[in-house]
Amino acid sequence: MNEHPILGQVVLGYCPMIGRQRTITATRLTVFPQRPEATPDARDLLQALGGCWPEGGEPLVLNLAGESLLRDALACEPPLHMSLEVPAFMAADAQHEAALAALHARGNTLYLKGRPATELPRAALACFRQSIIEFADDRRSGPEAAGGAVRGVAFVQSGVTRASDVEESFRRGAVAVLGWPIDEPVTRGHGKAVAPDLSVIVELINRVDRQESIDRLEAVLTNDPTLAFRLVRYINSAAFGLRVEIGSFRHAIMMLGYQKLKRWLALLLASASTDPSMKPVMFSAVRRGLFMEELVRSAGDEQMSSEVFICGVFSLLDCMMAQPFEQLLRSIPVPQDVHDALVHGSGRFRPYLDLVRAVEQESLFDIRSAAESLMLSHAEINRALLRALATARQLD
Repeated sequence: MNEHPILGQVVLGYCPMIGRQRTITATRLTVFPQRPEATPDARDLLQALGGCWPEGGEPLVLNLAGESLLRDALACEPPLHMSLEVPAFMAADAQHEAALAALHARGNTLYLKGRPATELPRAALACFRQSIIEFADDRRSGPEAAGGAVRGVAFVQSGVTRASDVEESFRRGAVAVLGWPIDEPVTRGHGKAVAPDLSVIVELINRVDRQESIDRLEAVLTNDPTLAFRLVRYINSAAFGLRVEIGSFRHAIMMLGYQKLKRWLALLLASASTDPSMKPVMFSAVRRGLFMEELVRSAGDEQMSSEVFICGVFSLLDCMMAQPFEQLLRSIPVPQDVHDALVHGSGRFRPYLDLVRAVEQESLFDIRSAAESLMLSHAEINRALLRALATARQLD
């Protein structure tokens, strides 16, 4: 679904849009032309992205970096579940007025990016559902104070780099923030007490690592039957692709084997927190694991795929459990390559983590640098990203 040649002409980055309830309200995809002097075909791009982002689930917001590419996209008819960001300077330009009005009348959602230098005409302003304002550029002291983002338009706050920025953004009246400060250093001593269900998952991972008998593994779950249900639900999801429905934990072990079961326990551990503020972190952890797995899929090495998946999924455990990796991984067995990447920032999985972080930060320079170090083409990276995001939507 995502083999379109246009994916070799662009560089993709992504980040989530997160609402007040800490749920994902949309996914933003930033699209850079691979060569500045060449403009990819906007219609082909929209068609390719529409093919791997069907309706249902959170909408897709496109940030098309390049005035000519965005201008061409405005003249097309994007699918209604795909929104477009329009920089303030283009929104204020009368030559785009008709295109914006046509898309608005058609039902397309448009986001106004940045603060206009002058007040927009009422007709132009009515085309936009929300504005996107940088945290550092938002000078308001409160949601109703003078100097607001754009008169009468709800706003999304971008450029948040700390947890305190998130709280301040919502205090100012933001309906959502763009991105989440998931890489803040862990500085909270020895961390939070591990919740009971997390303790059970950690114990299961240890027992699976020792390849204990099915009876002993099942015994761990007797005190937490909901955990077994959640694991079976994950394995039966469309993302896993099994042809036979799994009916029990014992059945899962018999069908999957210990290696694949450990992978899904890792996923369960990274998504088991009940802390609302951890929802965006869990969202990112799952997508990191799936993305890293897709990046190595062509190598055909099943063990490497499993290990790199665990590396991505566990790469935010320090944030979720408020413990440094060196301490955290004493109780959770991981392969040596995963340990080296997370504890020491070294080894063969580190470059994949660097690439994933660059894509999350939508940093063109860093994406190119990481791609070169791994000798991966942008087409390969883009396909891997889109497959990972599509799989993650099936798990949500």
